[in-house]
Amino acid sequence: MATTSDIRNGLCIKYNNDIYKVVEFLHVKPGKGPAFVRTKLKSVTNGKVVDNTFPAGRKIDEVRVETHKFQYLYNEGDTYHFMNQQDYTQIQLQKDVLDAPQLMKEGEVVTVIINSEDDMPLSVDMPASVILEVTHTEPGVKGNTATNATKPATVESGATVNVPLFINEGDKIKVETTKGTYQERIKE
Repeated sequence: MATTSDIRNGLCIKYNNDIYKVVEFLHVKPGKGPAFVRTKLKSVTNGKVVDNTFPAGRKIDEVRVETHKFQYLYNEGDTYHFMNQQDYTQIQLQKDVLDAPQLMKEGEVVTVIINSEDDMPLSVDMPASVILEVTHTEPGVKGNTATNATKPATVESGATVNVPLFINEGDKIKVETTKGTYQERIKE
């Protein structure tokens, strides 16, 4: 049994007869009244995100989890296939369990969180950023890069990311996985 002081990003808890993963949290101590913890929880079964406020000191049911490195192989519709990098076993996960499936390319190594009690995969954590190649975008116009203007670009995983005007087809870019935003161009 844990308390609200143990809440951290990535913590899996039992709440409302479901298992949720803490996505965001904020400890709040107002000038008047008791302290509380404001959280954003993501259901690992259906992917729904809910906001919840816990009073400070409240007991929460923590779910014991293990993390394993898996390599993304391919997808068939909404079913994604992964291979354990230690024993080469394969698992299949549904698209709604994944945080950013549109940014995954084949061969990407991700961390899969597995419930220790029943060996069920709960969620997939992507790396903080991924490097993807731009497959389609409008060509950049010389002299049009002084402003912070952006244009849509399609990357090799099929996702669309807004990039600065100087990015061209064939460029490799670094994309932040939590927000799906452009970070920088990778020079080779």
